[in-house]
Amino acid sequence: MHALWMVLGAFLFASMAVCVKFASGHFSAAELVLYRGIIGMLFLAGLARHQGVSLATRHPGMHAWRSFVGVASLGAWFYAIGKLPLATATTLNYMSSVWIAVFITASTLLQWKPSPAQPSPPLQWPLMLTILVGFVGVVLMLRPSFAAEQSFAATVGLLSGMAAALAYMQVVVLSRIGEPETRVVFYFAVGSTLAGAVATLFTGLQSLMTIASLWLIPIGLLAALGQLCMTHAYAKAAGPRNTLVVASLQYSGIVFAGLYSLIVFRDSIGWVGWLGMGLIIFSGITATVLRVRLSRQA
Repeated sequence: MHALWMVLGAFLFASMAVCVKFASGHFSAAELVLYRGIIGMLFLAGLARHQGVSLATRHPGMHAWRSFVGVASLGAWFYAIGKLPLATATTLNYMSSVWIAVFITASTLLQWKPSPAQPSPPLQWPLMLTILVGFVGVVLMLRPSFAAEQSFAATVGLLSGMAAALAYMQVVVLSRIGEPETRVVFYFAVGSTLAGAVATLFTGLQSLMTIASLWLIPIGLLAALGQLCMTHAYAKAAGPRNTLVVASLQYSGIVFAGLYSLIVFRDSIGWVGWLGMGLIIFSGITATVLRVRLSRQA
């Protein structure tokens, strides 16, 4: 059942991205983050009350950091969705597992102290090869974008994946100290609201008295439901094997986004782009498997 929760969450996020794509023609990324936060915050506050979950927390600083990196990822992803094909922007955001592998490798290098017993750093070469494959996939997928005016949006999309990796690691820490999933997602919605409100002071606000504003409601609801499904999937995945299955099925979101990109937006990706997406999915799943093995050894 935990696997189905992850597939459902990935589908909801891909569906949210479709709504963001339509709304981005009328609203800035800052506005989308703001309204996504407001709607999600109201929905989650009601859900927490229904579940009897207190929203009071003893770890405000940890929630603040999770919200900061999460909002940075969200804003960058929304911007990329508005400028790039949906499948491309979504795949870049799903580079988070590869970025986590980069952080692990960098941490190993920083902690290494040369000694006669260990003259070279204890690098995990399979993990480093996986990172390389992931970035080869990025180059293949973005080759058309880097040749055109979309290069900046592609870079922003890539950075959204890096920020998502930091947010994911913080979510893991919050779950380990016993923070309920509803509370974690609620405070992220609060952070989205505050950050979006500040950003709109510089970008401005568009009128809500348009038909396009109807896209804002499903953006907030689908995002909140998607996060709850994914968090619930990890919480119910008892044991390392089930956790690996759940983490791997997260990449079904790229498949859903690819289908939406082809059917709804008629995007032309090309076989090189599909190859790049495949390499990123492969490297993300492999990096997750290797990361779990490293944690077992530790």
